[in-house]
Amino acid sequence: MTVSGQQITQTVRGTVKDEDGKFALIGATVIISGTNPVKGAVCDNNGEFRLEKVPVGRINLEIKFIGYEDLFLPNVLVSSGKETLLDLEMRESFVKMEEVVVTAQKEKGEVLNEMAVISSRAFSVEETNRYAGSLQDPSRMVSAFAGVTGNPDGSNDIIVRGNSPRGVLWRLEGIEIPNPNHFADEGSTGGPINAINSELLANSDFYTGAFAPEYGDALSGVFDMHMRAGNNEKHEYSVGIGVLGTDVMVEGPFSKKYNGSYLINYRYSSLAMLDNAGIVDFDGVPKYQDLGFKFFLPARKFGTFSIFGLGGKSNIAVTEEDEAGELAGEGDYDAHVGVVGLNYTLSLNPNTLVKVTLAASGNGSRYDWHEPDTVNQMQLDGRADWDKSSLRSSFMFSSKINQRNRIVTGLKFTRHFYDMYEYYWDDDLERYVYGINMNMNADHWQGYISWKWRITDDITAVSGIHGTYFSVNNDYTMEPRVGLTWQLNPKQTLNLGYGSHSKIESIYAYYRIKNTEEGASFSPNKNLGLSKARHYVLGYEYRFSKNLNSKIELYYQGLYNIPVENNDTSVFTMINSDEGYVDDVLVNKGKGYNYGVELTLERYFANQYYFLFTSSIYNSKYKTLEDKWRNTKYNGNYSFNFLAGKEFNIGNQAGKKVLGVNAKVFYNGGLRYVPVNLEKSREEGDSEYYLSEAWDKRIDNIFQVNLCITYRINRPKAGHEFVIDIYNLTNARGRIGEYYNEYTDKIDYDRQMNILPNIMYRIHF
Repeated sequence: MTVSGQQITQTVRGTVKDEDGKFALIGATVIISGTNPVKGAVCDNNGEFRLEKVPVGRINLEIKFIGYEDLFLPNVLVSSGKETLLDLEMRESFVKMEEVVVTAQKEKGEVLNEMAVISSRAFSVEETNRYAGSLQDPSRMVSAFAGVTGNPDGSNDIIVRGNSPRGVLWRLEGIEIPNPNHFADEGSTGGPINAINSELLANSDFYTGAFAPEYGDALSGVFDMHMRAGNNEKHEYSVGIGVLGTDVMVEGPFSKKYNGSYLINYRYSSLAMLDNAGIVDFDGVPKYQDLGFKFFLPARKFGTFSIFGLGGKSNIAVTEEDEAGELAGEGDYDAHVGVVGLNYTLSLNPNTLVKVTLAASGNGSRYDWHEPDTVNQMQLDGRADWDKSSLRSSFMFSSKINQRNRIVTGLKFTRHFYDMYEYYWDDDLERYVYGINMNMNADHWQGYISWKWRITDDITAVSGIHGTYFSVNNDYTMEPRVGLTWQLNPKQTLNLGYGSHSKIESIYAYYRIKNTEEGASFSPNKNLGLSKARHYVLGYEYRFSKNLNSKIELYYQGLYNIPVENNDTSVFTMINSDEGYVDDVLVNKGKGYNYGVELTLERYFANQYYFLFTSSIYNSKYKTLEDKWRNTKYNGNYSFNFLAGKEFNIGNQAGKKVLGVNAKVFYNGGLRYVPVNLEKSREEGDSEYYLSEAWDKRIDNIFQVNLCITYRINRPKAGHEFVIDIYNLTNARGRIGEYYNEYTDKIDYDRQMNILPNIMYRIHF
């Protein structure tokens, strides 16, 4: 029997390791701040600590170890349904302990990769779930960061500093992965729904420029995600039921005598379940499912193994009707993504670490589209099947030479296998033709070396070089990178960064088939080179207090070697493309640039509230063979975000019942568009545009309000969570583009995604 007012507690435990060598820090102390008498623990021979009977709610942790900088971990959430597991790393003090005692802390928002010193931001799973309008999707959450905007059409494309979302690199567990979104198109990096459930993730990093030498094949951003390990002592379960999906998560130890663990999550589209049960019946029900897992397998002195995986399938069947309600077309679209990998990490000695990763991945999509002929019989209009699979390997060697210097070097190899075709009816040629038809493989080599030099206790420099080779075009590049961070005083920090970067285009761009009236076909773009960019960044941070921080960054990015159409009157450039499809003869003679200033003012979560204000003022231009600078499609010129949240304890016991209210308001310059030539469109029966005015204007700017309300209830043996996350609360419907509507014979508009409420209940036990 539960006594009314009984204090509900939970176990907080984890490991403390050295940041460089990943070895256990035996004897490190972990203390809950503000407890009287002091409540704490000492790490054992495995670097593990345990704090029993910690009251639910939020706690602050202090971690100390002789010869290392103190670590302060604020506002750790403790709930009744699941144990709180922490993997902590400490940084060796630069100054010898007999000379002075160093007290410092890892700043909130500091990234996990110590080789990244600028244009970077760490984020937690809790932030993903807390930020209003994120819909528990990490790719939507990062649109709150300075310099980052989302696509107003509702997809989770990530637009960084006016660049195409194609410039973003996705990584999972330290290795590149395909686009991890449901309903993803060939060559794109976004989609409506991320196949990675945020409940699987540990703290992760996002980068917006001047990337560390480790990262390649990216021009605008890097999304570096990490999966958490499951509970290795206790079996735990979670079940979530919501509008966007229903999921089940299980985790626990393989046995009581082994320190390994498993973590598995499966999710299925809620609308698909209702459709299968006959409860809903409408055209175009999005059906999807995904599975994610991680098996953590320590092998004592032989190192640590982990097996991880992600898989997702999606399908939607759609029909199109004309103004009279007659069937104008019907189609079916399928997409899939999957990755499975093995990580092996070994500490050769306290200063040397080796990591090997082997992975296999696959992704692709398929569609069929039929339209009625002259006697209203459905006939094939287009069919495509894009399949790509990859085998990947990665080797990393890290050595801390001394307290001042650390070297990290690595080699990555990927073999891609392509099996793709696209078959469609060409109205101009009046016959079926292939857009692409290929079955081949290609090799992608990457190598890097990084040197971290702690010049003084306040000045750290990171330099290195990244190399890339792609066998399709035999193109290669060597890319120097350098970054500097200078702690001017306890409140002020100056950061500098430079990086040369490159990106492989979608294989579709290289092997797109051109068809002629004479019946010939050829692929003119096989020899396209890598797209390239140079990043320059200057940053300044001022910390007003422990929980209030500000940051300003100035940046310039010069793009070159960009594929553009080989026509001196064309406005086409890959800079404006959000997917890999092209239908033009291309040459690497395009250019582009973007520059801007970004401001962040962040009050970290403390005393049950937080806020975040970010603003970006920028300009983004490009030039093709017409030799005229034009706005890019993504040149919104400005972006303003304000997020805030507050938690309220309900009842007498803090943390037992908690109401959370979170809101996000943003105002962005809209995407640029090409105006429709109505008269010519009527003549052709399809959208025709004034290309001379391409991207000159925006139709509407984008205003949106998101609201998220959470309610947590901690019971002795289970934790309950209710979430109402409303995307576009006011149902703003700003115009984002225009097209010719052949059924109404008028100009019509693509609009901002309308209101979307995600209601979810989750139980942890």
